[in-house]
Amino acid sequence: MFDTWARAFQKVFTPQILKFLGTGLLNTLYIAAVSIALSFIFGTVLALMRSRKLGALTVLATMYIEAIRNIPLTLFIIGMRFMTRLPPLESGIAAMTVFTSAVVAEIVRGGLNSIHKGQWEAAYSQGFSTVGAMVKVIVPQALRRIRSPLIAQFVTTIKDTSFCAAVGTYELSFTSKIVASHRTIVTAQDILVVYLLVALTYYLVNLMFSTIARRARDNGAKGLVK
Repeated sequence: MFDTWARAFQKVFTPQILKFLGTGLLNTLYIAAVSIALSFIFGTVLALMRSRKLGALTVLATMYIEAIRNIPLTLFIIGMRFMTRLPPLESGIAAMTVFTSAVVAEIVRGGLNSIHKGQWEAAYSQGFSTVGAMVKVIVPQALRRIRSPLIAQFVTTIKDTSFCAAVGTYELSFTSKIVASHRTIVTAQDILVVYLLVALTYYLVNLMFSTIARRARDNGAKGLVK
């Protein structure tokens, strides 16, 4: 039995397979990083539109956020892939951005709503306009308070990229399926080693960002106490 597992590890831990899985991991991180960056921009705009009384803009932002958050991510991924001319990688980024923007918008809105109204009054007393108060006073404070949930959402986004495998995007989950179906991977132990390696990779990457999120939360809590 030990020999069977040893052979399985020898088959999987080859330069070719590790390089191929590494490419999938890089694509996973790329999709997640670009998606969260774009989602932060669009989500912040949506949060501002929803948190301020802007008439039709507030209604549109509210409808977008509520509609997107109640539709499975997989449908957006499939839709972007087969209803647009975008390549698999770019369609995955677009779908993830559409979905994650709604989630980030609620995180940012929660941060904005946590700022006491006295901060607005203090900003107005210093001669700031509404836009100036928002940009110079309110948003910086809100961002400090939402660092931890934003990093946590980044962790979730990394895991959610695995849904892109459904449309043939060469991220980590899809590359692991290709490796598992290779002609040299024939036994149950071979396949199990492949997926254990992939699971460990996801775990270590997400553990790193989860640790960053916890430290950001703890530092934020210390800042509030001071």
